[in-house]
Amino acid sequence: MLFIRYKQHMFALADCNNFYASCERVFQPHLDGKPIVILSNNDGCVIARSNEAKKLQIAMGAPYFKIQNYLKQEGIAVYSSNYALYGDLSNRVMQVLSGFAPRAEIYSIDECFLDFTGLPYDLTEYSLKICKTVKQWTGIPISIGIAPTKTLAKLANRLAKKGYSTTGAVLDWRMLSNPNEVLASVALDDLWGISRRTMVKLQALGINTALELAKSNPKQMRQHLGVVMDRIVCELQGLSCIPLEDMPPPRKQILTSRSFGEKLTNFEDLRAAVSHFATRSAEKLRRQQLATTVLTVFVATSPFDTQNPQYSNSATIIFDQPTNHSAELIYAAHHGLKRIFKPGFSYQRAGVILPYLLPAGVAQMTLFDLEENTNRTNELMATLDTINQRYGKKSIHYASEIISSRWQMRQQFKSPSYTTRWGEFYAL
Repeated sequence: MLFIRYKQHMFALADCNNFYASCERVFQPHLDGKPIVILSNNDGCVIARSNEAKKLQIAMGAPYFKIQNYLKQEGIAVYSSNYALYGDLSNRVMQVLSGFAPRAEIYSIDECFLDFTGLPYDLTEYSLKICKTVKQWTGIPISIGIAPTKTLAKLANRLAKKGYSTTGAVLDWRMLSNPNEVLASVALDDLWGISRRTMVKLQALGINTALELAKSNPKQMRQHLGVVMDRIVCELQGLSCIPLEDMPPPRKQILTSRSFGEKLTNFEDLRAAVSHFATRSAEKLRRQQLATTVLTVFVATSPFDTQNPQYSNSATIIFDQPTNHSAELIYAAHHGLKRIFKPGFSYQRAGVILPYLLPAGVAQMTLFDLEENTNRTNELMATLDTINQRYGKKSIHYASEIISSRWQMRQQFKSPSYTTRWGEFYAL
């Protein structure tokens, strides 16, 4: 009889510590050890906190206007979201991480799964080297959880940040002296893939901790809560069944939207905003080599404004041929906006949705389409993207985007985009 011995899977989850706050500290080292909070779009509420701010009991999602006096009183540094800076530093971190493993899956802006299967190293020492390298090369501190499954690696990372590890920033699940005791102390909604709603359903089945879930029957869990729960139970038991995704799945739709820095009543102000959203949507399409056959534009007043009349509406435009050309999306968005705009309302939000996507260049041309015109337009879009990538966003843009700036976000506390704009780099 032939026996085949399979290698045990081994995953690592590298997670940036307090990522947004850490990004602000890279170019402002005087912030080390000081409490920091990051605000949402339009400086609305708290979306990220440093460890020092968490110790001061600043709640996630707290409205800024309610706590601004307390923040000032405690000397807490406040910053508007700087997504250009965060995105660029994230790319740098992911590039460094991908050099330490044969396969990597970028899970989010600050998280990356690494495939450690078969690596002939002491994985704890190897991961400590990764942490040191990432900090030295990017300035961003990270923690790493190691385990035979992605679910346990995610949990190991969380435990490393809570101080369970004797090696500091790295925790190997296999090195825990009593993993069952640890699982018994873990709440269900602290597990990857389990929401509050799912936790309530599990509690109704008599399961209240991660250990009880790990000891349950996967097939029975599948009958009650579906295949995802089946996989979670197997992963908690050490059986890997959630593979690494080398390539992210193709997008099913694209949404570009934003709340305005102030309420808008004028059509031209909304037209500028919608032009920008359509342009950004087109850029996303081309970056992923996709095209769309449908565009939906929408506007809405604030649901929290009880002093003014409420209104929201949307319009959908269907293209004759799939497109990812900025001018065509802008024209369609303007046409839709004209259909739904009503004077007398204070608009708080607008956006563009591309709900049906397909690979670019696969559609059959009609009898009246000229291949020469299509090629020239594609070359124009490629040139536009190249210039903006080389010299910075909005180096070249459509005039309809700048007929008004009133729609743009309120970012009173935004730090410079040190890594993406030369003019702001000199602010150092």
